[in-house]
Amino acid sequence: MDSLQFSDDEIQDVSDFFKVFGDPTRLRLLILLGEKGEMDVSSIASSLSMSRSAISQQLKVLRSSRLVKFRKDGKNAIYRLSDDHIHSILSLGIEHYEEML
Repeated sequence: MDSLQFSDDEIQDVSDFFKVFGDPTRLRLLILLGEKGEMDVSSIASSLSMSRSAISQQLKVLRSSRLVKFRKDGKNAIYRLSDDHIHSILSLGIEHYEEML
């Protein structure tokens, strides 16, 4: 990886991407979706012992960062990780942390 190949804008975009992972609530949410696959807002809120509105706010950030996607099931939105890359990044981060213990 040669950082000289990337423009300042590209470096900023990648930095912003990793900042999203820096919030503990968003990280818990991403790990949960990585483990469960798909979940609706109520299930996520219940699993994380948080309000639906707090979860919805975090999901908005994750959607705008393209880390999660959703599909409609009637009136419910069902969320999942946007792709296998996000799952891989989470897995590598957790694996690295466990190796450091």
